[in-house]
Amino acid sequence: MPAWTDQLRFAFQPVVNLATGSVAALEPLARPEDGEIDVLTCVRRCPDLDAEVAALAIRAAAEQQTPLPLHINVCAGTVARRPQLTPLGAAVRDAGRRPWEITLDLVGPFTEVPERELRAAVAGLRDEGYRICVDGVGDGELPLRLLGELAPDLVKLDRSLCARLERDPGRQAAVAAMRQLCERVGGLLAIEGVETERQDAAVREAGVQLAQGHLFAPPSRRAAVEVYLPAPHPPPVGTRPAPDRPPSGPPVAQFLQPAALLPMSASAGAVRSHLTGFPEVSGVLLVDADGVPVRAINRDRFLLSLSGRYGHALYADRPALRLADPPRTVGADATAWQVLDMIADGERARAGDDVAVVDERGRCIGVVHLADIVRALAESRVEEAARLNPLTRLPGSDAVNGEVDRRIAEGREFALSWLDVDGFKQVNDGAGFAAGDELIRAVGRALAEVAADEPASRVGHIGGDDFLVLAEPDGLEPFAKALLDVGWAAGEMPVTLSLATVVCPPGSVTGHGAAAAALAPLKKAAKELPGASWVVGRPGAERTEVRRGARARVPRPADAAGRPGSGAGAGQEGARARG
Repeated sequence: MPAWTDQLRFAFQPVVNLATGSVAALEPLARPEDGEIDVLTCVRRCPDLDAEVAALAIRAAAEQQTPLPLHINVCAGTVARRPQLTPLGAAVRDAGRRPWEITLDLVGPFTEVPERELRAAVAGLRDEGYRICVDGVGDGELPLRLLGELAPDLVKLDRSLCARLERDPGRQAAVAAMRQLCERVGGLLAIEGVETERQDAAVREAGVQLAQGHLFAPPSRRAAVEVYLPAPHPPPVGTRPAPDRPPSGPPVAQFLQPAALLPMSASAGAVRSHLTGFPEVSGVLLVDADGVPVRAINRDRFLLSLSGRYGHALYADRPALRLADPPRTVGADATAWQVLDMIADGERARAGDDVAVVDERGRCIGVVHLADIVRALAESRVEEAARLNPLTRLPGSDAVNGEVDRRIAEGREFALSWLDVDGFKQVNDGAGFAAGDELIRAVGRALAEVAADEPASRVGHIGGDDFLVLAEPDGLEPFAKALLDVGWAAGEMPVTLSLATVVCPPGSVTGHGAAAAALAPLKKAAKELPGASWVVGRPGAERTEVRRGARARVPRPADAAGRPGSGAGAGQEGARARG
């Protein structure tokens, strides 16, 4: 190696988990004593030197005696041309680390990197247990195709995307697109360069999960375990909300904390030393040679056992396994609700124990804490309640619009429908506001019941008598049967509904605004038909299809509560199509 590497020093910058407020990992940054040396340029030119510098970063972190996982920078070209990364592997073993505690941050350039060799090398490193991050995304020459093929565990956005994020719609759209890519490949989204509290609010609103920046803690020669976290505040004006999560809840990977891992042969004394040396550690996982959790140790119960009479004499030199419990584990693709269900079904005495998160091979990649899960789910329920219409308890248009944008980004065909009550003002004037409100509640209940049986659908209540329905193009008939092929009434006043649908193939619209614009003339066409009606069209097409259009039919009145009437004639007559 060049002589200057002997004077190479490292500064450590925390990687902050925005969901839990904790330090998720440390990134050692090379800082030569001679400020004239450009480390990045040197390592780009020499793969062997790059691997050696990565090994030095591991050894420097070992001197800090930190149990936190590490993010180690390595050039993509080095990984492709020296796939074994022999010096790095040796440093990991010498430091007593395990590959699954190391995330390799692949940095550019990518233009001249042999892609086949890079994909093969990344697959081999994953087999060894290393986690893969693609660094500097958004300000380089990395092809999106290659990014998708690598399917990284972490995508780290360049600091240039963080600048002016709170007021730049273009940057917000780019970050949202990367968030969707991460969700599809099962990775997390990180960003660099968070310098202000406004940027912190913007990255949180955009759905970023991990962040680095001087706001939290600058790089320093000593590894920081505590960081500054701004108090929560409303999102900046102009930011767009992240798409709603599916009903199953947020992914458990969002709450991942570093795990304290010791070999299953560790003695009780060694575990005690670890717990007393790191007060922030709430428990220890004993793992086998492959990193698979074998036993779990809770901090409080373990130390209580050793502190009792003769406890230290009885257990200190014996295997810690004797004071451990079977581990509680979930896969990395589990949701927060699944973790909560598992805790609820377990032993009451272990309700506060950490839950180990494992990869597809059963290797531990971190832990989650019950407090983080409960707090996040409680906050999500409060936010969800605030978005619900108070009359029907259905979400508003934002939820449906977010899902429309998601499906557009994924290149999926979808059908967006607008449902409303014909002549609703006359309904209120004739039957009274109370009867009108009960009618709206009944329509909302009918929509929710159908949506519960149609997993790909979403329904929303815009306000008044207007509703939105998002579904697959072939998934609308159940809604039509439940809402159009029956009779409705407000009090004793017969009522009909109109449905307008725009079917949007991939590439036909650019966003939910364009879909709504294509839906507007179809709504007008449906309202011009007498009785219950349903009109279907496509963006930019002049031809429309009338799937419901009753001639002179008076629907059978519903009961006083606004529930639809039944009878053989109600569904058959209303199902006649005209046109």
